[in-house]
Amino acid sequence: MIKDLFTLPVAAAAMIMLTTACSKEAKTELETYTVTPTEMSEIVTATGTMESVTQVDVGTQVTGIIDKLYADFNDHVEKGQLLAELEKTTLDAELKSANATMESARASYEYARRNYERDKALHDEQLISDYEFQTSKRDYDVARLSYEKSQSDRVRAAKNLNYTEIYSPIDGIVISREVEVGQTVVSNMNVANLYVIADLDNMQVVGNVDEADIGQVKVGQHVTFTVDAYTKDVFSGTVTQVRLNPTTTSNVVTYEVIVAAPNPDQKLIPGMTANLTIYTLELNDVLAVPLKALRFKPMEGNKEKGLPEPQPLDKPAKNSLWIERDGKLIQTEVELGVSNGVQQQITSGLKQGDKVALQYNVISGSESEKKAEENPFMPKPPGANRRK
Repeated sequence: MIKDLFTLPVAAAAMIMLTTACSKEAKTELETYTVTPTEMSEIVTATGTMESVTQVDVGTQVTGIIDKLYADFNDHVEKGQLLAELEKTTLDAELKSANATMESARASYEYARRNYERDKALHDEQLISDYEFQTSKRDYDVARLSYEKSQSDRVRAAKNLNYTEIYSPIDGIVISREVEVGQTVVSNMNVANLYVIADLDNMQVVGNVDEADIGQVKVGQHVTFTVDAYTKDVFSGTVTQVRLNPTTTSNVVTYEVIVAAPNPDQKLIPGMTANLTIYTLELNDVLAVPLKALRFKPMEGNKEKGLPEPQPLDKPAKNSLWIERDGKLIQTEVELGVSNGVQQQITSGLKQGDKVALQYNVISGSESEKKAEENPFMPKPPGANRRK
């Protein structure tokens, strides 16, 4: 008996709610977009590594012992600045020996030349035999070649002595020092490196762009990027080169893109990882509409629903928009520009302030009406009757 007393009111309340809900009419509204000048962009993302545009390995072309070092890590150096010296005793001795050898060869050459000139004059007068003249000429040629060789050896010895003083070839910062005082550097087939100097005022990013995006990347495009060391800073650059040589890693093909990045504050240093945003499309102050505006089609019965009546064009148009104007939906032919996948640029047929139709929205009722339909007999969630 107690069960029946509670069942009847609940059933009656449910019936009242159903009747109320069915009696409600849905309201249709037209959603529009007001045209204003806007910015359009399209981006490609990539990662890359910071490098200095100019980086030089400074070394020595002679074997020797490091005697003095005048530059260390992170030192700013100028072109022509003395960086290091090698011990000069051995090379200085070689130069003195080369000088002595050259003077000896010069004396022999002068003696042989005078003999040759004398014998030539005698031979012309047929006062000496051909054999004697040819012997004199041979001695002269040998002495001349020996003297020329000694001159070359002397130049090489002097040059090697000059190589004991190491100078900076560029303006930059010492980012690496490879040797210590007293260390022996051996120059065999390769130059023995002492320092690595980089110009940090002008950096570049070597970015790896996926093959699906590389077709959109062009020289001259604007680039922004961030590095983990300065998460709040956004750096700018420009695409200077798109390299055609592919790199395949785990079946993923990428292409190198070089981005020039001025670095006046010298925050960027070689080896940093950069997260690139390449702007393949950048337009400012253009008229554009959402892409769905091009797909909009007016429905029938607008007048009965209190919606603007459509007014189509007299002839078919390749591209058109529906513009709400003076209580009507007027179909307008337009010309399209570029699209970024979200917006479509309109180059003609549209002006600032136009209200472009996007879609119809069906509104079921206000929030207050929904609250009035709640069943007072339905159990409420825990804490619903608790006073705030």
